[in-house]
Amino acid sequence: MLDPMPSPTDAQADLIAYLDFHVEAGADAALDEQPHDRFGEADSPAPTLRVARRPAVQADATANTLVPPPGSPPAGSPPAAPSRTFGRAASAQPDEAASDARARARQAKTLDELEQILAEFDACPLRFTAKNLVFADGNPEARVMFLGEAPGADEDRIGKPFMGRSGQLLDKMMKAVGLDRTSAYIGNIVPWRPPGNRNPTPQEVAVCRPFVERQIELVDPDIIVCLGAPATQTLTGTKDGILRTRGRLFPYKLPNREVKLLATLHPAFLLRQPVQKRLAWRDFRALRSLLDGKA
Repeated sequence: MLDPMPSPTDAQADLIAYLDFHVEAGADAALDEQPHDRFGEADSPAPTLRVARRPAVQADATANTLVPPPGSPPAGSPPAAPSRTFGRAASAQPDEAASDARARARQAKTLDELEQILAEFDACPLRFTAKNLVFADGNPEARVMFLGEAPGADEDRIGKPFMGRSGQLLDKMMKAVGLDRTSAYIGNIVPWRPPGNRNPTPQEVAVCRPFVERQIELVDPDIIVCLGAPATQTLTGTKDGILRTRGRLFPYKLPNREVKLLATLHPAFLLRQPVQKRLAWRDFRALRSLLDGKA
């Protein structure tokens, strides 16, 4: 028989909480292979930096004009293009990008086609800072579809939604009402991780929205569960916060029918505010009643 794992000491618990805080804040990558004592390095002399001086503009005494340094472009010529570009994301206007996204999303006849179109879409700058496209997980034939906001560090690394601590809690919440990833479909309104786990900007959400709307149409669920305010506000148009909208049912129009949309709390919020789990439990019981045809 194995000995039970000893409980962590107060110092160890503080260290774990400290590391969890940094992961949630987006500090999830090491800068070097070995740790450095930055306090010990404070007394060491700073390295000498050589500053490259810009060539001075020479004066032509005879013509009383300024002569540019050798190799400069002719006067009046347009500035050179930057050496590094990010596809159309660097120059596309938000309205242009959203319009292009709508046109491309409409071309998708299947979820596989939609995922491929998203993988090639270059008008959202998040694509160039994320490691992976996080499209979906679960059963596309399921009656219920869960939608969160955007991937986190674990999801970005693995390429599937809700893979970290929030995903573990979501799995437990689904299990409590008889669901799992074989009987539910899971996605996000933004399929790429924003840098540092920041919130997606309204422009980024607007560009990605046509794709998630087409994704919903192709899945054709009976019930959509929005996890958190961003997903709820994006799909319903409400401006209310999640504590006011949670537990409410909204109509959501699909091409051939109208389905129900249930707003509830995001698992990441519940990890920060465990006392609110009682509210989420009420929402998931309501979801179970909907699936059973009792509501």
